[in-house]
Order: sequence, then C-alpha cells, then structure tokens
Amino acid sequence: MSSFKRISNVSCQWPSRPVGLIELIGGSYISIKPEVTYKRLISSLLRSNFAVHSWSYIPNFDHQLQANHAWKQFRQSRKILEKRIGSIPKLIRLGHSLGCKLHLLAPDGGRNCDGLVAISFNNFKADKSIPLLRKMSQKLNFQTEFSPGPSETLNLVREHYEQINNLLIKFKNDNLDQNDFLLKSLKERFADKSKIIKLDGNHLTPVSVGLREKLLKANKANLQNSLKYKNIDLIVDQITHWEILTS
Repeated sequence: MSSFKRISNVSCQWPSRPVGLIELIGGSYISIKPEVTYKRLISSLLRSNFAVHSWSYIPNFDHQLQANHAWKQFRQSRKILEKRIGSIPKLIRLGHSLGCKLHLLAPDGGRNCDGLVAISFNNFKADKSIPLLRKMSQKLNFQTEFSPGPSETLNLVREHYEQINNLLIKFKNDNLDQNDFLLKSLKERFADKSKIIKLDGNHLTPVSVGLREKLLKANKANLQNSLKYKNIDLIVDQITHWEILTS
C-alpha cells in the first residue's frame, strides 16, 4: 500500500519505507494528470518500493521557466518526504519525451540527484512539435520557437549539465526519439558515464493503458498480460537494476 499526497503541482505517492525517490516529468500534453497517464509505470515503481513524485504541467514555449518551476516544486515535495522518513537513500530523475529536456534544464545542473533516466528524449523545433504552428506562422508571417531551442539545449547540456550518470532509453519503433544526439552531447563532457539501451516499443510505450482501463475492466486479466504492460515493466526493471542504484 502507498499513500497519496498532492503538493503544489506534484503528485506524491509514497510506500511506507521507500528505498529511493523517483522524480517524474512526463511528455507534452499527457502530463496534466501524470498519476493517470503514467499509472502503470508509477505502480510498478511503487511495487519496487520507490516513492514517486510526478509533476503536472501544460507545456508552453518557455521550457527553461517550466524546468525551474518543476525543480522548485520537486525540492519542496522532497523536503516534506524527508521530514517523514529521514534521508532519502537514492534520488533518480526520470523524464519521458519533453520531460527529459525539462530535467536537463534544471537549475542545479543535475548535481542534487544520483542520476537521470531519459526515455525517448525529444528536442524538436516548435514547428515540428506543433504541426499547426508551422501553418499559422507561414500564413501570418511570424516565428515562434521554444526557449531554449534545440541547438541551444544541447549546448547547455555540454556546458552546464553536471550529472555524469545518465541512462538513456530508446525504443526500436520510435521516430521521435533523439537520444542519440543527447548521448553525443553528454559524452563530450569530462568523466561522463552515460549509456544508452534500446528496448521494444514506441514513443508512447511508457504511457499507461490506464486511460482505457475503465473500458476494459471486464478483461483485466488479459490487460495485465498485454505486451504493452510487459514493456513498461521491462523499463522499470532497467531502472531499478541500474548499477548506481544497486551499488
């Protein structure tokens, strides 16, 4: 059993004696209620006895500002958890898609965690991420880009991101994944220990089938055995058996 608490925009789910804390930022437009959209992923982490803090947000163009907000609210939530259980043995930041970028832009440069897990890192320009924007900008003759933009983000990773332990997870059927570019930037830093692994799945594999669970309750046994659920559990297995957590 785990307890649930909402602190600012952070959904906090705590087992009684957590072995560590996962700070989750999900993908664009699917993280308004991450405790629902990442339900299976979170549940599997809880079963592995990790506390999970997941940040709720609606994306905008200022990614640096959103990264700052997430970092501050995670810090607030972490302090409350520490008052409850004492020191936290391990702290892992977990990002999916845009969530990876927001973690990479954290004001502390990744110093105050034990590592980052980046699933399906996405760093496209705004007009590719939002197809309608390209049509509007051409019609109305204006330009809008994320801040920081794609190339600036990778420069910031090379120059200001200090966490050397990074586990990059990409899927075999994911044409939105840009983890190869991220790994190249990470490896240009001194003493980097980042690594990349490839799993079966696609860009939405980490997203819970929980959105459909209410419609499928009658067939719950089959749902539990679905390939998607197995892939989510495999993700969690890779995270919980990461050497920085087991050493």
